Amino acid sequence: MSRSDSTARQTRPVVLYVVTEDWYFWSHRVDLARAARDAGYHVVVATRTREHRNRIEAEAFECVDLPFERSMRKPWRDLQIARRVHRLIRDTHPVLVHLVALKPMLLSALAVLVNPQTKFLHAATGLGYVFSQAGLGTQLIRWIVRILLRTSVNRKNCWLLVQNEDDRTLLHSLGIGTSRRTRLIAGSGVDTKTFVVTPYPVTEPALVILPARMLRHKGILEFVHAAAIVRKTLPTVRFALVGPTDPSNPAAFTDQELRSLSDVHRVEWWGACSEMHAIYAAAFLVCLPSYREGIPKVLLEAAACGRPIVTVDTPGCRDVCHNGVNGILVPAADSGQLAKAILSLLEDPALAAAMGRAGRALVETRYSSDIINAQTLELYAEIIAEKLA
Repeated sequence: MSRSDSTARQTRPVVLYVVTEDWYFWSHRVDLARAARDAGYHVVVATRTREHRNRIEAEAFECVDLPFERSMRKPWRDLQIARRVHRLIRDTHPVLVHLVALKPMLLSALAVLVNPQTKFLHAATGLGYVFSQAGLGTQLIRWIVRILLRTSVNRKNCWLLVQNEDDRTLLHSLGIGTSRRTRLIAGSGVDTKTFVVTPYPVTEPALVILPARMLRHKGILEFVHAAAIVRKTLPTVRFALVGPTDPSNPAAFTDQELRSLSDVHRVEWWGACSEMHAIYAAAFLVCLPSYREGIPKVLLEAAACGRPIVTVDTPGCRDVCHNGVNGILVPAADSGQLAKAILSLLEDPALAAAMGRAGRALVETRYSSDIINAQTLELYAEIIAEKLA
């Protein structure tokens, strides 16, 4: 810790963000942290640091390395992280701890119990693998997760933040969170100055993309099968998967599997791309057949760029896609209906363009980062002002 960090802690209230990965903080929370900094908070970011630490510190944020294990297969490592979170809270004296996603929520249970005067905001950013997969092993994990969350989230110094109504209903049905201390804010927003409308590409062939981490529950295989169906009618259409692998996630595809999809099924895999606004500009439409999301940022980005979206009628996705207005909703795990929706837009460019314009309008009025950040800072103020008995 530098002397300037110590001075800032003494003169400004501290907001501590606990996030598993520095890339996720940078892609999904940096705009909010900037807004918090500009509102007078000293920002501390606790995360597994890799390529983004210098960027984080260049924003005048304090960055603390927490080497999270993404899976739940090393409980001894998780216990070490839980103890370090507790010590970090003791050292930084935050007015608010913003826990982003399931793993930080779980590993902060100890800190919640031993710091009853510290206020915690548990941000459920989609319920992910644990709540979207079947099987006895996953059911056991789900039971453990439920117990831990009920133990921590329901305490008087904790608030629950959800991104869609489905997640609020599910968590409350499991006894997690209370109505009085639960708030719904629709995602992390999108920067409408970076993600801007561009003209439709006029060159052929048309490009359809799926931007996501390469996980099975993102609907990767459904997209591949839909591509084969579409090509029976429009053989020149290109299909591309845009996003990194995630080896720590049990639902991840391997590099070899993704190369096989490219070689055998002619669905390109581009890997991680940093200039996503340029990718959206090249695409005719954007597809995300995910099984469950919070509020999928890639769909917001696509809509902000004036591209129609094809996604599934599942939590989070249906919040962003208004069927027939800015895109098309299809049933989950249905490659045939997915292909039919993609074809309907490829064969009707005027309809696709109209949906793209509607998507941009939706983002500007509801999902811009300015709107979301203002709502979140208002929530911060509400939580910080509340007296704990």
